[in-house]
Formats: sequence, C-alpha cells, structure tokens
Amino acid sequence: MPENNAQLSGTERAAILLMSLGEKDAAEILKHMGPKEVQKLGQAMAGLSNVSKVQVSEVLDELISSVEGQTSLGVGSEEYIRKVLNEALGADKASGLIDRILIGRNTKGLEALKWMDPRAVAEIIRLEHPQIIAIVLSYLDSDQSAEVLKQMPERMQSDLLMRIATLDGIQPSALRELDDIMERQFAGNADNVKSASVGGIKTAANILNFIDSTREVKIMETIKDVDADLGQKIEDLMFVFDDLASVDDRGMQAILREVSGEVLILALKGADEDLKEKIFKNMSKRAAEMLRDDLEAKGPARLSEVEAAQKEILAIARRMSEAGEISLGGKGEDFV
Repeated sequence: MPENNAQLSGTERAAILLMSLGEKDAAEILKHMGPKEVQKLGQAMAGLSNVSKVQVSEVLDELISSVEGQTSLGVGSEEYIRKVLNEALGADKASGLIDRILIGRNTKGLEALKWMDPRAVAEIIRLEHPQIIAIVLSYLDSDQSAEVLKQMPERMQSDLLMRIATLDGIQPSALRELDDIMERQFAGNADNVKSASVGGIKTAANILNFIDSTREVKIMETIKDVDADLGQKIEDLMFVFDDLASVDDRGMQAILREVSGEVLILALKGADEDLKEKIFKNMSKRAAEMLRDDLEAKGPARLSEVEAAQKEILAIARRMSEAGEISLGGKGEDFV
C-alpha cells in the first residue's frame, strides 16, 4: 500500500472512500455503477491493506474540496454532463459516450445485458433480426461484444461486423424496437427515446480487437470480399499489440504496473523490437535486465498462448484509455 495519497490511483482513492462509508452506504453507491466499475473497485478494495487514518482523512478532504468546487446545482444535468465530458475528452471522443450515458437511462434492458454472461446474451438475441443484433453488439462494451459474437454462427459474424461498421447512429424507431425486445426480457421501456451515435467503423474495429486472430482473419477476408473499401477502413482503425509502441512513456509505465510478469514475458515472445525497447526503456535498469534474461530463458511458446497474452494486455490498455488514465497513440488514438 502506498505510504501517501500522491501515490494512490483514483480507483484506490475511491476504494478507500467506499470502505470508510460502511457496507450499507457503499452498496448504495455501487448500485449506480456498471459491471466493469464494480469489478475494478472490488479488486481495489480487496487489495487494500494498512490504510492509515491520515490517508482516509486526506481522501475525505479531497472529496469535500472536489464537491465544493465542482457542484452543478442550478445547471441542467444533461447540459452539465455534455460540457464536462466534452471538456475532458474532446467533442469527437465524447459524443458516443454522452449518447450512451443519456440514452442508457431509458434502456434498462441494454444495461442489464452488460451484467450477463456472453453466452446468455447470445441466447437472448440469437433469433432476432441481424440489424437488431448489430445494435445490441454496438451498445455493449467491445470485449463483451466480441465474446457474444463468438457464440453466433460463423456465417453470421462477418455480416454482423459489416452492419456495425455501417451503422450511422440509431434512429428512434430502431431503439423503440430494441427496447420492445428488452422489455419482454427485463420489463424495460423506451420513453423519450433519442437518436444515439452508436455503432460505426470504430466500434467494429474495437470489437475485432478482442477476437482471436484466426477468427479475425476469416471475418476480415469475408468483409473485404463483399466491400474492400469498408474492410480497409476497419483494418486501419484496429489497434494491434505492436501499436503499443506509440503510447507515451507515462502511459506505458501505467500499463506495465497493471500487467503480471508472466503475461508480459509471453506477450513479448511475439512482439517486434521497437515495442520491446519501448518497454525496457520504461522499466528500471534492474527490472529490464531481469526481463531480458527471462525472455531468453523461456522456451518456445504456442502462438495461441502468445496471442492470448497480447490480447490481455491490449484489454488492459483499452480499459485504461476508456477511463482516461492513458492515451492510446497511433491508429487507436480515437477509440472510445
């Protein structure tokens, strides 16, 4: 546990706050969070130890100062959310996220899907029209969408990715239809539905980033056979493991703190030299030397294991990017 709050991450501060509130109040707060946030905070709380009274007091003081300085009393909530996110992320990155937040208040069924196992989600939507399935996949987080897509018949996968890539927002009628489906499952509703900028080429590329390489190649080949230009646009926006070399030093250091040594060694077995040097550069001299030795000592690894390790690190990088903790450079810099 860090000795002072300057070394604590935002998640660790939030974990200290929740644990200082007591079980009942902490549970009430967690009810308003999504599954990934709950998991992240739960892991942080489980990892807390030897938290001093001084650290708790500092966290509470920071919260009070933040609330006093940033309260939006008297300002419309939608306007406040749009201004804050646009300021924090920029208009391009914020637009899709804003719509998902605001539209999400009226799509309880879709939010419920985020908590479900991908196999269960696939069973619910399997027999729906492909366009409806594409909208659902666009709304879910990319890693969950990738797992759901794997459960779909292989002949459908390329078609669904193309539908996602060519979605140009969701019209109210489509959202109403989708909410009608969800209402039958989760008693949702579609009051005050607005058009949302969900889907598009970026979303399709994000989902493909979480698909295993063999399946990804087949899907891309099929898409390019049907529409070569669309396939190239999707491919251009995909963020692959070697693209991590474009992350700045601060971001790389943050990623490395989240990755286990064994996963890193396995992932680097298939990395290019530029990325390896980037990683060595952002480690202490002793740690870099140990990693070089471990890489040399490790025997051959299966390609599937190397790719799985690289996907795991990419998932961490994307999660941190979406949380605003790092910026993914190169082809992936616009991912939201």
